Amino acid sequence: MEIKISTPAPVFSFSPVVLSVPGRAVDLQLRVTAPATGSELPIMLFSHGQGPSNHLSSLNGYAPLANFWAAHGFVVIQPTHLSSRTLNLGSDHPAAPLYWRSRAQDMTHILDQLDTIESAVPQLLGRLDRSRVAAAGHSMGGHTISLLLGARLTDPHDGTEVNLAEPRIKAGVLLAAPGRGGDALSEFTLKNYPFFSTTNFSEMKTPALIVAGDQDNSRHLTVMGADWHTDPYFLSPGPKSLLTLFGAEHGLGGVSGYDVAETTDENLERVAAVQILTWAYLRTELYPEDSAWDSACMDLAGNDNPLGRIETK
Repeated sequence: MEIKISTPAPVFSFSPVVLSVPGRAVDLQLRVTAPATGSELPIMLFSHGQGPSNHLSSLNGYAPLANFWAAHGFVVIQPTHLSSRTLNLGSDHPAAPLYWRSRAQDMTHILDQLDTIESAVPQLLGRLDRSRVAAAGHSMGGHTISLLLGARLTDPHDGTEVNLAEPRIKAGVLLAAPGRGGDALSEFTLKNYPFFSTTNFSEMKTPALIVAGDQDNSRHLTVMGADWHTDPYFLSPGPKSLLTLFGAEHGLGGVSGYDVAETTDENLERVAAVQILTWAYLRTELYPEDSAWDSACMDLAGNDNPLGRIETK
């Protein structure tokens, strides 16, 4: 990618920041990654996925994204959700194994306790712009963010419609996120993750960029193939953008960590495209006077050998 981006700043990473949340099985632990300089910094909440690795699904994962976003001006806050293998909570809890509701609630708790987070991280005090909050997530983390952006589902335990929309989040990025329920799901998903069966994107109104790999078949979850991961774009109201990455599988080139074994499509150029395009999208959504997204779209479209394509509505 050749678009103009801000000069990267040195970053620092501080963890764990521990938040007490009444009723949660364990305290909420966070990693904060931020630029060493600057003020009035926008906030990025990031929700990890699952996957076979132990520590990528925690505050210790996704360094390629967290470090890049922080180097270019965001304060990135990464919680360890209750679904993380690092907590080893077992499968007896009714919300296990994926703790879909608690995941979204973690992000609301973070926004409720920004004062505590600032106080715990001395280098951060007074530097947050709380009016500019974005949220991103990969895989199951994408599902978490979709709920915060307004997607709905029916709780399989009590039949109630679940609305976890968080109005303080102004824009989102869904990376290889799950799609619709119903007949799109595999038998495995219907049996093990019944909350997926009623996913509805019709109320997901917050602006978002959906990133999908055209080779991300996710056969254990869906019978629809790679197109399933584009549902959050096609089945939600605008404004939305869709970035389809050519040749990308579920790891989108390796966003979950540096040199991790579970990345089946390792590609440094693809990761760089995800870094830059997600940053550019959020810059323009949070700062409408910034033309970074328009520049990124033109750069991608004008490339003789593009890594992907962008659609908008």
